[in-house]
Amino acid sequence: MVRLLSVETSTQACSAAIHQEGKLLAVRKTHEPRSAASQLAVMINAVLEESATQPAGLSGVVVAAGPGSYTGLRIGVATAKGICFALNIPLVSVNTLDLLAYQGKEFENRYTTLLCPMVDARRMEVYCKVVDYNLNEVEPTQAKIINATSFQEYLEKTTVCFIGEGSAKCKETIIHPNTKFLDEVIPCASQLGIIGYTKWIQQEFENVAAFEPFYLKDFLIRKPTAS
Repeated sequence: MVRLLSVETSTQACSAAIHQEGKLLAVRKTHEPRSAASQLAVMINAVLEESATQPAGLSGVVVAAGPGSYTGLRIGVATAKGICFALNIPLVSVNTLDLLAYQGKEFENRYTTLLCPMVDARRMEVYCKVVDYNLNEVEPTQAKIINATSFQEYLEKTTVCFIGEGSAKCKETIIHPNTKFLDEVIPCASQLGIIGYTKWIQQEFENVAAFEPFYLKDFLIRKPTAS
């Protein structure tokens, strides 16, 4: 019996959930900004209690690995690693953009549609990737500055569904009849645990000691341009 704790703190939201064999048993979530530091431990205790799960009964921890909020990711990953160390159980990580794509797919039924999950970075920058309807990667995770020509090579051929809070800033910039926006979709541990269960079955475990969040730091630190 595989019972997993899932932790999602990669955006302004924060959530925790317990799944058994991929079935949701309990979830707690909040969309209050910067709530991970004060709420995550409370949420974890709540879902353990609601699902009648003893810590020793956990088979592993699933964590949203980023990209996303530096502080949120640091809190979520540190918490997940601490639990894994204490209980000697596996750590499973899921790219936050893969989680958003999985959640957004529920609202899209056209098999030719491309999915572009987005996490807000700053100004007109987002963390994003492009996948097809079956969640196969078309364009890898990257940080992108959004302008009027962004994703035009895809939009000229098919519908592109932009998913997540990061896509809200694109609505007035990317103008094309083939756009669709699902900016209300927020990454959540209730779906994270489903993806994590598949990875747990395939034994796609992280090295607990060495694992770090996916910050995409190299994009955020820029050299000054020559004058």
